[in-house]
Amino acid sequence: MRRTAALIVGGGPAGASAAIVLARAGAPHLLVERSRETGDAICGGFLSWRTLESLARIGIAPGALGPARVVRNRIFLGHRRIDTPLPRPAHGVSRRLLDTVLMQQAIAMGAAVERGVTVRSLVGSTALIDDGAELAGDTLFLASGKHDVRGAARPAEARGEDPVLGLRVRLAAAPGLTRLIGDAIELHLFDRGYVGIVLQEDGSANLCMAVHRSKMLAAGSPAALLDTLGRDHPALGDRLAYRTGGEPIDAIANVPYGWRALQTTDAVFRLGDQAGVIPSLAGEGMGIAIASGIRAGHAYIARGAAAAPRFQRDFAAATARPIRLAGLVRDAAERPWLGKALLPLVGHVPGLIDIIARATRIGHSPLDHAARQQEN
Repeated sequence: MRRTAALIVGGGPAGASAAIVLARAGAPHLLVERSRETGDAICGGFLSWRTLESLARIGIAPGALGPARVVRNRIFLGHRRIDTPLPRPAHGVSRRLLDTVLMQQAIAMGAAVERGVTVRSLVGSTALIDDGAELAGDTLFLASGKHDVRGAARPAEARGEDPVLGLRVRLAAAPGLTRLIGDAIELHLFDRGYVGIVLQEDGSANLCMAVHRSKMLAAGSPAALLDTLGRDHPALGDRLAYRTGGEPIDAIANVPYGWRALQTTDAVFRLGDQAGVIPSLAGEGMGIAIASGIRAGHAYIARGAAAAPRFQRDFAAATARPIRLAGLVRDAAERPWLGKALLPLVGHVPGLIDIIARATRIGHSPLDHAARQQEN
């Protein structure tokens, strides 16, 4: 059995952010990541202004993430379209680039990283690896994203009676597509689901969909669902017209939107989607992942493994308002009759989208202030 003081399971934004904090402090640790090469994960693609602030704290400037600046929000429902400015500039970026930059920063800071290591199950803070070996950590940082690990899985009931599936298609860069989307993050709303679209660093468009299983089953397949939505929703159809038909459609099932880890055990820090899952239309999934890694890292440095339960309670409190509000917005968005009734309010209540956008960001905490003092 191998041992390490701090074991980080997962090398995505949450795990890499925690590794950066630990490496900066000279705290012994090991990060294990199942993929040998950095792929383009299905989740993410939008970094809010608050997320950019978090990245700056661990040494990553927006310039490292490409030129895809996002300054407005665009909502489509039926034949209605509403454009509103974001409170502050945001960023569109592929997960391949974001994860690469974060991992490179972690390694540059001295993080210990092993790739191609798949954790099959967990018992406390001990991981069973796919080759049968055991890797024990005095402390565990669980950062496996939306993928559960046996022994530490989120509760099945969190998925709901009509579970949500996440789908992603990447549309190749094209001048016409760039003109359509521009510097906006788009939301296309429909019955039992929605599509988000944003341009990325190479001009391609990341098209992510959250859809209930019943909607998918009615369509028959992801490709058939996209075809149906393109016919029924003209603005979305204009974007989907740039599909060649050969693009892969990535999928992940049973996304437990709205779930939060309210508690944990000594020596186990749950990060990212293993700490809380915000509906993707809020655009704060990456913000929660990165903030959780930073806060957990600083909590561990300050108080050791025993800090985990307090960290988890505090982080659950910090994400309560953003996740609950995003859930309410999602519920309205997935019911066209309700959305059509509420959408006119956006035009008649100045700043309403701005208020919602700000309220669905993860806020700063006293721990953030203490961490800044340590960093300075």
